[in-house]
Amino acid sequence: MKLLVAEDDKTSRLILSSVCTKWGYDVVSVEDGQAAWELLQTDDAPQLIVIDWEMPRLSGIEFCQRVSEKFKDNPPYIILLTSRTETQDIVEGLKKGANDYIAKPFNNDELRVRIAVGRRMVELQTTLNNTLEKLTLLASNDALTGLLNRRAILEALTKEIRRVERQEQVLCIGMCDIDHFKQVNDTYGHLAGDEVLIEVTKRMQDALRVNDLLGRYGGEEFLVITPVDNIKNATIVYQRICDMVSAKPVIIDKFSISVTISCGVTSYVHHEGDLDITKLIARADEALYQAKHAGRNQVILKLEARS
Repeated sequence: MKLLVAEDDKTSRLILSSVCTKWGYDVVSVEDGQAAWELLQTDDAPQLIVIDWEMPRLSGIEFCQRVSEKFKDNPPYIILLTSRTETQDIVEGLKKGANDYIAKPFNNDELRVRIAVGRRMVELQTTLNNTLEKLTLLASNDALTGLLNRRAILEALTKEIRRVERQEQVLCIGMCDIDHFKQVNDTYGHLAGDEVLIEVTKRMQDALRVNDLLGRYGGEEFLVITPVDNIKNATIVYQRICDMVSAKPVIIDKFSISVTISCGVTSYVHHEGDLDITKLIARADEALYQAKHAGRNQVILKLEARS
């Protein structure tokens, strides 16, 4: 584990670096708090820090305060090294963001144990953060395709509507459904159906632009959100999706499965003033039904009826 040692006294810094290296730490040493602060802004910065209280440019206590203000979600573990042993000084250091302290001159055995405690805390925090990240991903992403799930894509739609309102843009909403997907499951099995869903997802993603959003709405149905400059360009992206999906069969084991999708598209224009996404989804769904009824593998655009 990387360990940052910040100590302005050269002899003390060398001793600290030497003993910590001996204990198996990857030591990075600096001569003052400002250098420590700058190092903390870099990628893969040390999460375990031993820092002296009294230093030029930026003291250890000022460093602790900056860290506590900026790194609220994943702060490093800081051991404050100080010759101050009064209770009020110790309390101040802990209040400013230090996790532990050790008095100078330090005892090697005590220092080693305190650093080991810090290491365990950093490792536990890393494990916790990774677990939370995985749970967050599971809460917002579809397990099979990795796309945003229904709840997440609808939340994204609400945010996009608010954004186009501010920027006075046009937003297209497309309901895309794999044609005859039940036949795929019935003929080749559900595992093959899952593989088709995964491959269709990849092809749809390849057809989309950077700012477009794609989510699995349910089953074999996808919701696509695409900002456009004007209504005339509303179906261009969706036709590209259809063409990309149907360009070649999906090969699963020895089977060659032809796949197409149908897309029902509607739009939200900034001056509509209707934030009811249920109506937008319903309008796109009506267009999807029309695309299915008209023969599938095509895009149908349905705009809001004007009175």
